[in-house]
Amino acid sequence: MMSAMTSLLLALSVIVNGLYAGFLLTFLIAIMPGLAGLTDEQFTAAMRRFNEKVPGPLFLLLFLGVVALPAAAFLTALGEHDAVAGAAMAAALVCGVIGHAITIVGNIPLNNALAASEGGDDSAARAAFEPRWNTLHRVRTAFAITACGLLALAAL
Repeated sequence: MMSAMTSLLLALSVIVNGLYAGFLLTFLIAIMPGLAGLTDEQFTAAMRRFNEKVPGPLFLLLFLGVVALPAAAFLTALGEHDAVAGAAMAAALVCGVIGHAITIVGNIPLNNALAASEGGDDSAARAAFEPRWNTLHRVRTAFAITACGLLALAAL
């Protein structure tokens, strides 16, 4: 039986991870396909604006919570949870860390390069950005969805 604190942290973990996974999934299934039909100039301008707005305070709170809350739930639950819940929380935490690593070493440098290319050749900038960013985004989205599912399993 989990303590009230562990249950609260786990519930918050599910909510925050679900919101984050939903945000990433929205980009994957709606925003990026919608932007794909734009001209190079329109696409690069739109992505530059997204990349300026997304890392705001609320997003950063969500981004940090994806790792911090499951870590707190796991550590608070040490000795309380059964093998399935403990393994699910640990695996979710690993998924969150891997997803964040992809973002930090992959997507963010691509975002920065796109921003630095403003005023230059938008066709070349898009070609260097879009396929790699989309591939990395698909992978991090899969990790985020998996983390959310594992946390929901742990909460059962």
